[in-house]
Amino acid sequence: MEESKIKEEVWQTVQALNRVWALEGNADELNNYFHEDMVAITPTAPERIEGRDACVAGWKAFVEATKIHYWKEIDPKIQIYNNGKSAVVTYYFDMSFDMGGQTIKMGGRDMFMLVKEDQKWWVVADQFSPYPQ
Repeated sequence: MEESKIKEEVWQTVQALNRVWALEGNADELNNYFHEDMVAITPTAPERIEGRDACVAGWKAFVEATKIHYWKEIDPKIQIYNNGKSAVVTYYFDMSFDMGGQTIKMGGRDMFMLVKEDQKWWVVADQFSPYPQ
C-alpha cells in the first residue's frame, strides 16, 4: 500500500476514535481503538495511565463529567514508520465543554502512536495537553 493511502487510513482511525468520545459521547467504543497495552500521559494524571481498560475509563470519566459542545482537529501531521506498520499522529485541537457549571473553551495539542496488528490500526500511546499559558 502506498504511503499516502496508509496516512489516510491512520488519520481516519484517529478522527473516528475522537468522534466516538467527543461528538457521540460513547467512550466505551474506544475499546475498538485502544490497544490492550496502551499508555497515556494526560495533563490531569500525575502518572502514566496504563492499559486499555484504564485509558477507556479515563476518557469515559471526562465524557461523563462534561457536556462537549465542540471538537475539532487542526493541522494533522501523520508520520509512517516500520514499513507501514507504525504511525505517529500529531495535531492541534479546539474544543468547548461545560464542566463544574461553567463553559470552558480549550485548545491544545495531541500526539498518538499507532501500530497495525491483524489488519487494524490500534492506538498504543497518547499524550495530550492544553497549550502552555
